Amino acid sequence: MPLRYLALGALLLCGSTVTHAEHVCRYCRSPPTAEALAAPNRRYAPPRDVDVLNLRIDVTPDFDTKTIAGETRITFTPLARPTREVRLDAVDLRVESLESTRPLQSHHATDEHLTLLFADEVPLGEEVTVTVRYTAEPKKGLYFRTADMGYPEGEDHLWTQGETHEAPHWFPCFDSPNERSSTEVICRVPEGMTVLSNGKKLSEKTDPDTGLKAVHWRQQRPHVNYLVCLVAGYFHELRDESRGVSLGFYTQPGYRDIAANSFQDTASILAYFEDETGVPYPWDKYDQATIRDFNWGGMENTTLTTLTHQTLYDDTTENLKSSRDLDAHELAHQWFGDYVTCKDWSHLWLNEGFATYYTHLYRGHKLGPDHLLYGLYRDAQNSVLPNTNKNTRPIVFRAYDDPWEQFDWRAYPKGGWVLHMLRSRLGEELYRKAIRRYLEEHALSDVVTDDLRQAFEEVSGRPLDAFFDQWVYHGGAPQLTVSHDWSAKDKLLKVTVKQGDPKPGETLLFTFPVTIRAHVGDRSIDRRFEVTQQQHDFYLQLPDAPDVVRFDPEYTLLAEVEYSKPQAMLERQLRLEADVVGRLRAAKALGEEDNKKAAAALGESLRSDAFYGVRIAAADALSKLATPDALDELLQSREQSDARVREAVVNRLGDYFDDAARDALLDTARDAQNPGVRAAALRGLAKYPAEEAADAITAAMRSETLNNDLAIAAVQAAGRRRDPALRGPLLDVLADRRFELPGRAYGEALPALARLWRGADDTAPARELLCDALADPALSVRLGAIEALGLLGDRQAAALLEDLAGQGGPTAEAADKALKALDKEPASAPAAVRDLRDQLRKLRESHEKLEENLEELAGKQDAADPAERPAAE
Repeated sequence: MPLRYLALGALLLCGSTVTHAEHVCRYCRSPPTAEALAAPNRRYAPPRDVDVLNLRIDVTPDFDTKTIAGETRITFTPLARPTREVRLDAVDLRVESLESTRPLQSHHATDEHLTLLFADEVPLGEEVTVTVRYTAEPKKGLYFRTADMGYPEGEDHLWTQGETHEAPHWFPCFDSPNERSSTEVICRVPEGMTVLSNGKKLSEKTDPDTGLKAVHWRQQRPHVNYLVCLVAGYFHELRDESRGVSLGFYTQPGYRDIAANSFQDTASILAYFEDETGVPYPWDKYDQATIRDFNWGGMENTTLTTLTHQTLYDDTTENLKSSRDLDAHELAHQWFGDYVTCKDWSHLWLNEGFATYYTHLYRGHKLGPDHLLYGLYRDAQNSVLPNTNKNTRPIVFRAYDDPWEQFDWRAYPKGGWVLHMLRSRLGEELYRKAIRRYLEEHALSDVVTDDLRQAFEEVSGRPLDAFFDQWVYHGGAPQLTVSHDWSAKDKLLKVTVKQGDPKPGETLLFTFPVTIRAHVGDRSIDRRFEVTQQQHDFYLQLPDAPDVVRFDPEYTLLAEVEYSKPQAMLERQLRLEADVVGRLRAAKALGEEDNKKAAAALGESLRSDAFYGVRIAAADALSKLATPDALDELLQSREQSDARVREAVVNRLGDYFDDAARDALLDTARDAQNPGVRAAALRGLAKYPAEEAADAITAAMRSETLNNDLAIAAVQAAGRRRDPALRGPLLDVLADRRFELPGRAYGEALPALARLWRGADDTAPARELLCDALADPALSVRLGAIEALGLLGDRQAAALLEDLAGQGGPTAEAADKALKALDKEPASAPAAVRDLRDQLRKLRESHEKLEENLEELAGKQDAADPAERPAAE
């Protein structure tokens, strides 16, 4: 699944409980600070008064009205003591009737909960079954995609999404990751539709009275509510198997001819993960279904992964697109996230970090170790380290307002890096044993970070408190300055490592092992050192002066490393065949050298390096040089057998403003067969005032390719041109082609419209299209429209954005950002105007808070007489 940050003391960040007697964390074994104890908005798993044993959901969807009629049967038993009151999460469910195997005194339904009050306490050991009948028009949780909404004819379908808290929008439940149960899903649909859900299919039969087909699925092994899934509609089916596990693939009928492309790796991924974890696939089957305008890339529902339809691709894309990584990520979750599940969202990395890292492991297994390291390198350079420099929030973090704040670079790539460092330190064999123990000891249960630490310690015999403290419970990453000096007299290489100052209360002084490698002629000499202080001097005795010195050559440390080397050494490093990360780092460093030799070395690498990632890095570095020689090297390197490198070269030509670059981009936009490469050329042409550039962009906005990625690129290029003549054509394309363009890409294009129309004498046409998009069925389109309304600068959208900012989840966050963008005044605006707007906003927020407090107080005053309510514990 699919971002966002206050570092606090290590104590309460660890996902533990604090004993009242000692006020000491039982996992960190350290006392909390006063600030930590007093910090607001700290999130924990909610208490469970009952243990849900089984959920049986019977749902009849109405594809015309976009409503459902549901019946959910919940079987539970009290956990620790008798209970009389049970509260379920149920959002906007209109309860029609209730039945219970134990007498109910009353029930009370609000917009968010259904509370059951039994006539007498339910004793320990007794199982109770409550059946809730209801109707709903879900705004979340269950989504329709039908022709009358604008989607293709013959592809009507629905799908559900539970993570993080959407499940209660279509069935009542205890919606938290620390509750597991077996589940059954029955769905009644017209003949000809396919129904998919978790577990095994028990039956499929048609009711002669209604003509509806009832399909009954059961997931016998317990799993959490956010993983309950239903997909129903018209699908094309493909089948496969892996070691006896049935594999099903379901796509929209219009994609039947290319569907196999996206699922070609599934069987081998499953087999690899079984071998790598030592744990057989833990479920009955594994299905995957592509769905229209999914909110994210994919969702790892138990035995049934849902995927964006944009993962489908045809042969024209060559290797620019692949479903392999998405396939591997979601399949890894069947072990990490489904078989064992994070207890609460502060430990999300135990789901997402594993899925991220095991995607890299599979890539390395299938394609070679360079691909594993390249994935880690991109994660570090493009995501983790840039964000770590701005934000020292730790991986395990409890002071969040909304669970979606946890779905960011800390849980995904940084979490994956933590696992990579553990695997590197302990070795592959011990690492695998620890992971197997972790999975087997916590099978079908919830986990916290310390469960993982204990598994590694039990297997390795090594204390890992310090490792987890600095990498997981505190934030940041090492900021290192490395230098070396060669003493010819002593034949001694001195390597100095300096570490930046830790931030008190946020980051620690990092301690870590590291290898230093010296290349001397044909020999490479390694020495292993421990960094335990802020500055270290390390010495290596060598037979002669080193040609290349490498810090962390095996790439086992997540760190920002500044290491200045002579250009001649960098050029040699760029040719080290067995050191892909060394070549990547050398290419990046040579992009800082402003001379012909650097450009020539990078050009040679771009045309001849064996690994595509290094060739891309060389193209990036040539762009950074921004010299005529660098441009010549790029122009000479346009012919590439690998489409990924070809696209990178075109992208980097787009960084230049030069007649030769423009002509190359025009040629590519006209002649390239790969639509992704053509799209790169269109993006590069956006800055050129030439009429030919405008014509190429305008024509491409009406082009037709698979998922119309080329048209989307043209729309984005039009937005960047800021050419008033393109306002009308762009508006018309977005108005006419909404359902020809994938929702996520369409949503990303809406800010381009706003940028182009910002400053127009009359922005009403753009504002109206964006306001209409706020009702779009796809969340990605709604979020794009919100962002665009902020960028448009039309204050008539302010009231609407303020309403949206009061909602929860991603919508509220996007609306709040849009309001801030809308409130930004030009530098020439009087300071008094800006100050007045700030004051008005603060006053409005204060007024809303006061209203909430008054409503809460009124509710307490209107509460029933305590004598009529159950006695408090």
